[in-house]
Amino acid sequence: MQTFISILRGINVGGQKKILMADLKALYESLKFTDVTTYIQSGNVVFKSGEKISDLDLAKKIETAIEKKYNFQVPVIIRKAEEIEKAISMNPFLKDKNINIEKLHITFLSEIPNESNLKNIKNVDYSPDQFIIEGKEIYLHIPVSYGETKLSNKFFENKLKVIATTRNWKTVNKLFELGSC
Repeated sequence: MQTFISILRGINVGGQKKILMADLKALYESLKFTDVTTYIQSGNVVFKSGEKISDLDLAKKIETAIEKKYNFQVPVIIRKAEEIEKAISMNPFLKDKNINIEKLHITFLSEIPNESNLKNIKNVDYSPDQFIIEGKEIYLHIPVSYGETKLSNKFFENKLKVIATTRNWKTVNKLFELGSC
């Protein structure tokens, strides 16, 4: 059995695409996933599966089940527990001992963006906000307010042509903790 973390984009935000976490847990269990745990209301689910399919196919399976049950689409990004651990340990902003870790976020991408799309944002500068792209993760340092940054999910999706969803540093670490139990 492999431990996965699924990160849903855009549920329970501003009263739209509302899914109760107890209902989401039951939906995952109906898909034959085990040890299902949800974390906060924004669509974070830790679960186990013995199914041998790609992360993209696993995400599609969950997206299809959500659309069938709720009649709306929700992008889902999947990471294995060890991928979350690696993302945490690889955060380049942690090298700066003066960094306020409460201002760190990770944007998770559905897949590695192609090179031409990466070049499109190589020189983007929205200082004081900063980002560093490493594979399927974008590390963010947003010193003022994530709610006001131009480095939003929509920005990265439009520029990189992949699905993106962001979690703050505390949530990312909690998901790893839950996934390593």
